Amino acid sequence: MRGAVYDENGRGISNVKIFLSSKGSTPFFTGITGSFAIPVSVTLDTIILQASGYEIIKLLADVSRFQVFTMKPSSASLTAVQLRPKLLSLIPRNKNESSPNYSTSGETYSSLVEHDFTNTEKFPQTGFALNIDRASYSNIRRFLNSGMQVLPDAVRIEEMLNYFDPDHNKNNTKNFLCTSQITEAPWNTKNELLFINIKAPSINLDDVPPANLVFLIDISGSMDQPNRLPLLKDAFKMLVNNLRKQDTVAIVVYGGWVGTYLQPTSCMYKDSIKNLIEKLEPGGETPGEAAIRTAYRLAEKMYNKKANNRIILATDGDFNVGQTTDEELENIVLTHRQSGIYLTCLGVGMGNYKDSKLEVLANKGNGNFAYLDNINEAEKVLIKEFSKTLYAVADDAYTEITFNPQLVKRYRLIGFDNKADAEADSTSELEGGEVGTGHSFTAVFEIEPAQPYDSSSSNKNIAELLLHYKPQGKDTSCSLPFSIQNNFISFKNADSSIRFATAVIMFGGLLKQSPLWKNYSWDDVIEIAKASANTNDYAQAEFLSLAEKAKSIYVSQKKKRKGKSE
Repeated sequence: MRGAVYDENGRGISNVKIFLSSKGSTPFFTGITGSFAIPVSVTLDTIILQASGYEIIKLLADVSRFQVFTMKPSSASLTAVQLRPKLLSLIPRNKNESSPNYSTSGETYSSLVEHDFTNTEKFPQTGFALNIDRASYSNIRRFLNSGMQVLPDAVRIEEMLNYFDPDHNKNNTKNFLCTSQITEAPWNTKNELLFINIKAPSINLDDVPPANLVFLIDISGSMDQPNRLPLLKDAFKMLVNNLRKQDTVAIVVYGGWVGTYLQPTSCMYKDSIKNLIEKLEPGGETPGEAAIRTAYRLAEKMYNKKANNRIILATDGDFNVGQTTDEELENIVLTHRQSGIYLTCLGVGMGNYKDSKLEVLANKGNGNFAYLDNINEAEKVLIKEFSKTLYAVADDAYTEITFNPQLVKRYRLIGFDNKADAEADSTSELEGGEVGTGHSFTAVFEIEPAQPYDSSSSNKNIAELLLHYKPQGKDTSCSLPFSIQNNFISFKNADSSIRFATAVIMFGGLLKQSPLWKNYSWDDVIEIAKASANTNDYAQAEFLSLAEKAKSIYVSQKKKRKGKSE
């Protein structure tokens, strides 16, 4: 009997234990490539395949044919490593850091722990994950446009910062690039800000692989509002318009029922696909668990290892039938983490919006997460930034940074706040992120210098950065080293993109309302933004109006509280 054993990504599985009825209890094993050849004296034989972390296969095999077996991960294969809480950053936890679990009107957000300063002499090494989630900024915009204060745990400063794409490296590149800049912190001029920008390789869009997409659309009763299902219908129709004839779309819906609404269809038939999307009507409960399982089964049938295989889940996240907790849904997605199928989540709605669920699903599904508060945001995510959103060039990407204690006394990473439960678990580890083609990613540290800046120290590196990632579709990890130069420049002379990004950071700090952000006001944010924003850029111009709205909302609320206390 000859054959081979593969995983769901088409990779050979070595050392699979094989039992044949004709051979009794004698075990045989697959080789390095997953192949095997066993001499037998029968034409039909019962074969049993066993491998750690995979479901057992038992069936009757025709010896005259070459046997090909695909082993699926078992639920038990969610090993202790996979199930450990995952961190966005490797910052040692400081005492008394805490954050309450916020929810309002049915909305839920993960409880976050904000980073304080860390002693470089004691902990010179840190790191953070790369991802392309930017949902926090558009969600904040929704709060402020509704005249509401923003829940502190809805504020993820790294997502706000990366909502705006300054793209310091304008040219396309075949390799990762890293640039950095040091300037002073406006809220404490004794401290410095270290900006690190990482630019991902770019795929020639003429050469991108075909897309196999499963639209997983929530059509439950809670989606019956203008900013939910109608918005999503318009968004998906825009996306279909942007697809090519070699791309394939299928649709799974869930509401009063769960099922395949559109079988896999070539985008040669865009009008037919869009007409079906337009006919969607809301109603019923929200069986999200069954819907996710159905979408993955369909995506597995459509799977092509040379294609971009992705599920796009669009919902307000209000799952109320079946397994509904964050942990239960996380476990479902984790079973498919190594399948080569990515999961993108699009959140909509307000009042019962479940930010925490969608963030977990996207992160565990090797995908990304966006919040659509209006049709302009849908166009930004699915059209203008289409390739960055849907075409990954690297998985499990994260950095390892080692600061120079001679130049840095203390540091704190701005944003990348870890979840409180992950912080509390000593087994937690850094979770790398998915990076899209051409994506430009910025992270910022506030630094307390070990000594005042001296131009003679500019020949010393302030830190060394190691970028770890897996090229898309490969299991092997790569590491790229970069040196972070001590290239201080005064804030007033810094590039306008650096000054505008600083205004965004300060804006997020005031929204967080934590004691770590002090010594500046809304007026300071607005002044820096006005002096640095590119008013021809719609997003930057809009930021100015949001900062004014935030000032009005927060100052008036502060006056009301003061009046009541008096």
